[in-house]
Amino acid sequence: MKRGGTLAELILAESKRAGLGPGSRLPTERKLAADLSVTRSEIRHALAALEADGLISREVGRGTFLREAAGRRFAALRDGEAASSNPAASAGTAPARAGLDGRAVPAPRDDAADFAPADVMTIRRLMEPQAMPLVVMWATARDFTEMERCVAGGDHAASYEEFEIWDLALHRCIMAAARSPLLAALYGVIESARHGQVWGDLKRRSSSRGRRELYQEDHRAIVAALRARDTDAAVEAMRLHLARVAEHLLGDPR
Repeated sequence: MKRGGTLAELILAESKRAGLGPGSRLPTERKLAADLSVTRSEIRHALAALEADGLISREVGRGTFLREAAGRRFAALRDGEAASSNPAASAGTAPARAGLDGRAVPAPRDDAADFAPADVMTIRRLMEPQAMPLVVMWATARDFTEMERCVAGGDHAASYEEFEIWDLALHRCIMAAARSPLLAALYGVIESARHGQVWGDLKRRSSSRGRRELYQEDHRAIVAALRARDTDAAVEAMRLHLARVAEHLLGDPR
């Protein structure tokens, strides 16, 4: 796991250890940085990841607060701790993590980050548009609220790294709304690959403010089609979005 992800999990673990729960206010960025011996920039990146995962909310002038989903993640952390203390139960299996709905989903394989970006994009273009009919069928009002929260997060991202966090969170949220645990587990491998250094370096080199704005236009079109329960429009919007990403990332015009 990357440093930001590790630090985000550490902030959660420390919050749980301190007896905090949903609605509790986290320490300031300055105090977190001092307590965890990291920079405030690293803390901001970790908090952005937690916010994108729906675990915290950051309110101007008030502070940072744990959301209800953090309680479910705390429960998952307890389950993970129990599994790790029982070698027979965990032998040969990766630890579980909490999904958007609070249920445990299998962790992605450790070598997923080694997949080539071209391979990742090929599978994304096969998988994500075809999942749209399921999302149209099963997505709830809460799912749409989360999608729009992620789009808004992308609009306000202050850096490439923050934008990537919100971009990944939006696509994860959309796929989770299909209500298929197997699909969510398969998509977890893609998500892990997108955390890899090869993907990150390539995406960073191809990134620009103008391209991020185009991706946001695509994201809004996808969410609007899903909310309208328009399957054909949702499939086409996702197809066009991934084609654009592939062209920018790989020079692939298909």
